[in-house]
Amino acid sequence: MEAMGIIFSNIYDSSMGELTGERTSAAIPFAGRYRQIDFALSSMASAGIRHIGIITKTNYESLMNHLGSCQEWDLTLEDVGVVLLPPYAIGHTGIYRGKLEALYSALNVLKNAKQDYVVLSDTTVLAAVDYKDALRKHIASGKDITILTKKMNGNGRKYLMAVECGDDLTPTDMIADYTINGVMDISMGMFIISRQRLIEAIEATVPHGKYHFERDFILEGFNCGSLSINVYPFEKTALFNESLIEYYENSMKLFDEQVRQDLFRSSIPIYTKTRNEVPTFYGDRAQVAECIIADGCSIHGACRRSVLFREAKIESDAAIENCVIMQGCTVGRGAQLQNVILDKDVVIKPYTKLNGSAEHPLYIKKGATV
Repeated sequence: MEAMGIIFSNIYDSSMGELTGERTSAAIPFAGRYRQIDFALSSMASAGIRHIGIITKTNYESLMNHLGSCQEWDLTLEDVGVVLLPPYAIGHTGIYRGKLEALYSALNVLKNAKQDYVVLSDTTVLAAVDYKDALRKHIASGKDITILTKKMNGNGRKYLMAVECGDDLTPTDMIADYTINGVMDISMGMFIISRQRLIEAIEATVPHGKYHFERDFILEGFNCGSLSINVYPFEKTALFNESLIEYYENSMKLFDEQVRQDLFRSSIPIYTKTRNEVPTFYGDRAQVAECIIADGCSIHGACRRSVLFREAKIESDAAIENCVIMQGCTVGRGAQLQNVILDKDVVIKPYTKLNGSAEHPLYIKKGATV
């Protein structure tokens, strides 16, 4: 049985703050050289999924530039490969409010596809997922839909969906768009469903003003018994990047070796757009400890527990700690930064001091000079 993929690129844009001021959630840079969409796209490509629709809403120029022809993922950007689906491309009458309306705009793509199943994925949960295994277990379950979940403590945060289930992985309770305290199986925003069942769901819900996939389709179907549900528990690391603070916290988690091994493993390689850069240059007075550093950087100062993207420059006598320094940024001579996120092409003037905290990192917007 074959599957096609649908990736939602914008669902969490409003919660990501200025990180999505000029880009989609899918295009947010992560881990020195990747974009968030790389994880969903690479997982699908590794499972042999070759027909993928990427649903967009706004600010998707950066995403298009990143994807290019999709050759890095051994995919093609064309009608039978990866398809970008802007909100008005299929005759939709307005900007979608939720996944059901977003899928409505992709209805013709779904109807014209030949695959039996659809794998749906957000781009804000970063994980290397074995979709072959998930699809196999979905088919074996005989259920209408499979929800991929991660057992974790909700810590008082609102999630789109969480479930409690018995030993047979059948949900016994379910909540949607609700604050979660304690440990539950939290949805990773990834689902497997038959293509025909998904089409039927879209046509039955959207004309009646329903637009929330988790609440108006899954939860309602669970409550009235019209939808049979299987749960696929994901055991390895899954990073939920659904806010600016989570983005910072998850960037710092990269210094945990187990997290890196779970995210970047040879069985499900994470691909990204390749760029030919010179190796990073380390000056004779550079001091570097526990850092993730991309190529093309120039380091003359002190860096500790920080993530540096391509072409970042840390000038002499500058010191950064617990920072995320995106592509093309310059930290001037003698500057001191702690718990700071610099978006692309930021210039920090010499001897500037910037201090955030682990709970509230300081964010500097793209292209700013401070």
